[in-house]
Amino acid sequence: MKNSKKGFTLIELLVVVLILGILTAIALPSYLSSVNASREGAANTNARALASAVQSHAITANSYDSTLSDFATDMGGQIPQNPCTGTTTGYAITVSGTTATVAATAGTVCGTWTPSTFSLTL
Repeated sequence: MKNSKKGFTLIELLVVVLILGILTAIALPSYLSSVNASREGAANTNARALASAVQSHAITANSYDSTLSDFATDMGGQIPQNPCTGTTTGYAITVSGTTATVAATAGTVCGTWTPSTFSLTL
């Protein structure tokens, strides 16, 4: 009589789990780094679009406005969410006479990074 049990041995299962653990340990930091880089890029892109709206509004009004909510219409109906802060208020508009700067707020989701600052002049 033949004993033909089918299945995997405990050693085979442990080896597979070990290999999966090693692959995860290698891939996870790279994945998280690329997610943060993507969030930072999206925040900077949104800040650049907001800077264009600020400049367009300033040319029409002949002065800069630092109220973020005033640009919702120019931004397609709403201010885009800053992926590094998780809010739509995650952008800073600083006005000084005939110049202004627009930048995304760094927030805590993206780790340590320096947002791009977009300088504007009338």
